[in-house]
Amino acid sequence: MDDYTIFMACLPGFEPLLLAEAQELGLRGAKALAGGVEVSGGMAELARANRESRIASRVLLRIGEFRALHLAQLDKRARKLPWADWLRADVPVRVEASCTKSRIYHQKAAAQRIERAIADLVGAPISADGLRVMLRIDDDLATISLDTSGEGLHKRGFKQFTGKAPLRETMAAAFLRQMGYDGSQAVLDPMCGSGTFVLEAAEIAAGLAPGRARGFAFEQFAAARDLPPQPAPNRVPERRYFGFDRDQGAIQGARANAERAGLCDWTSFTCQPVSALTRPDCAPGLVMVNPPYGGRIGNIGQLYGLYASLGKVLAEQFQGWRVGLVTTEAKLAHTTGLKLEAGAPIPHGGMKVRLFQSGAL
Repeated sequence: MDDYTIFMACLPGFEPLLLAEAQELGLRGAKALAGGVEVSGGMAELARANRESRIASRVLLRIGEFRALHLAQLDKRARKLPWADWLRADVPVRVEASCTKSRIYHQKAAAQRIERAIADLVGAPISADGLRVMLRIDDDLATISLDTSGEGLHKRGFKQFTGKAPLRETMAAAFLRQMGYDGSQAVLDPMCGSGTFVLEAAEIAAGLAPGRARGFAFEQFAAARDLPPQPAPNRVPERRYFGFDRDQGAIQGARANAERAGLCDWTSFTCQPVSALTRPDCAPGLVMVNPPYGGRIGNIGQLYGLYASLGKVLAEQFQGWRVGLVTTEAKLAHTTGLKLEAGAPIPHGGMKVRLFQSGAL
């Protein structure tokens, strides 16, 4: 069970970052594809990908691929797959099918054939909230995969307070990696909201697995009983991680998120506006900020003053620090007056955002 294809999905544009992470996790045969990274392995590898990847949004296990020109052929070849190696008779499943440019065009009928094969070979009941089995037929090539994650991997299990227009944890982790963050630098967010950048940075510094407190679909697989427990972290962060926001409710929510995550000793959240921001007493690090950009919060015409004020404070107070600013609008980013380089556009809430990053101020 160690030679399966595992696909770690991510937001388009993050593939190179996820590839580097997969290689650091020791996952075999990692190669970037459109929309994610493909690796090889079995239960141990898909468990590591789910539990330890900070950038992947979901992990899929491909259990079979074959050509199918009609429903009878789909049924016959699906019954040759090793369903019993993965699925259990006491765990319900559901099948989702998509058909594109194929002679099999009836998605519901295709899904029913897979459901029947699973029921006959494993005995697993079919349920709308069961483990997800995914059938994709594209140009007569049928690919069958298991969703090993369940809920999206951005749901770490700690952030109950999210605030307005939150940045997903997977996105924050990718932007931190794009800035070269390795856990040794201080990180400060002057508009922290629910604290995502600060909490992700502190977890990385502490060596805490992002999936340490949540469940996954693969834990209900047949071979999950043999998996070892997650390793305990063995690092204590040397630096602190700072969040500021003018909204007292956001600061209270961020502190509660930090407490649930066990990060109170390494994080600090303070209610104050950008205009009152001062440099903390530590070595230069990263300023990571996801300010309003008019799509969901604020009128874009009224935001230029905010960006200009932010740039002024950073230029005056944060010599030696580097800035990572997330926004949809290049004009807003350049209003800061900082020398910023734009990264690739990343889909976020129906918009495209970019990471604008500076060198040392």
